[in-house]
This record gives sequence, C-alpha cells and structure tokens, in this order.
Amino acid sequence: MLYNESNIIKGCLNGDRASQKALYEHFVAKMLGVCMRYAKDRAEAEDMVQEGFLKVFQGISKFKFEGSFEGWVRRIMVFNAINHYKHRSRKFQEDLDQENFDAPFHDEILEKISAKEIVALIQHMPEGYRVIFNLYAIEGYTHKEIAEKLNIAIGTSKSQYSRAKQYMQGLLAKHYQILNEPFEEAK
Repeated sequence: MLYNESNIIKGCLNGDRASQKALYEHFVAKMLGVCMRYAKDRAEAEDMVQEGFLKVFQGISKFKFEGSFEGWVRRIMVFNAINHYKHRSRKFQEDLDQENFDAPFHDEILEKISAKEIVALIQHMPEGYRVIFNLYAIEGYTHKEIAEKLNIAIGTSKSQYSRAKQYMQGLLAKHYQILNEPFEEAK
C-alpha cells in the first residue's frame, strides 16, 4: 500500500485501525532507531516505541498539519524517552556525577565505525551521559533546553556532555584497542 500521510492521519483521527497500523508500520523502524540511542538495550527501546506510539495516537488531534509529521512523531518519541529515563532514574543528578572517563581520541576511528556500532556504543554509556549526549549531539537541543527538560542546571548539562564525549572516546578507543599513547605534537 502506498503511504499517503494526509489520508492516514485523517483515518487515525477517526480511530481507523487500518490507518493506525499503516502509520505504525511506516514509522516504527525509524522511531526504534531514535529510541535505541536512549535505551540500554533493544527490549527497552521497543517498550519506548510502543509507549511513544500510544502517545502519538492519543495526541494525534494536536497535530496541526504544519511542518513535518515525522518530526512531530520523533519529538514525541524523544520526550517519551526522556520521561522513561526520568521515571527509571530518580537519582538523576547523582547518577550523572558518579562516572568520569578520560581517554585520548584518534580520528582514524571515525573512518572505521558504522552507525550501528555507534548506537551500540552509545547504549554502553551511563544513562545520564547517554541522555544528554543524544539530546545535544544528535537531536540538536541547546544546553538551556536540555536543562529545562531534565530540571538540571545548564552547567550540569555542559559538563555532562563533555564527560559523555570523553566516555565515548574511551569506548571507541577500547573498542578499537587503541593504546593510551601520548599524542605527538605537530611540528
């Protein structure tokens, strides 16, 4: 079946199950990809997607046919992932400050790694780092917006993003078995 976004949205507004199924099938793979970056594993990401689609269907009347429908669905998935994290981790501030990781970064790693491997590495980050890294580096939120969404200080968002980058660099270095050799200065 050819995906006709406007007709499917209208069908969803009328509670049509076939339209809901078509919308779900059209977006589920992309939204699973979004949720995988926030989840600790695939099962948790699948739960986030299911909860997210329930919210999409419950709130579809709020979509005003202005802008991208896919972007609207994606925002719901991201907010759902944030809420999922906040409910699961009641000690958000403490969790953010417990981990610290330093490792050198080698540019040649980026030439070797696939998007699938990056997602897998992101899933190994501590939750607080993972959430802030995704919101800032991938979703494009500012530190101010992140601070407001997570009820933290802007400085906390900035420092945790910095630590998240360091942690990711360490994971990449470990993944590619790069020794912690000092960098040679450019001459």
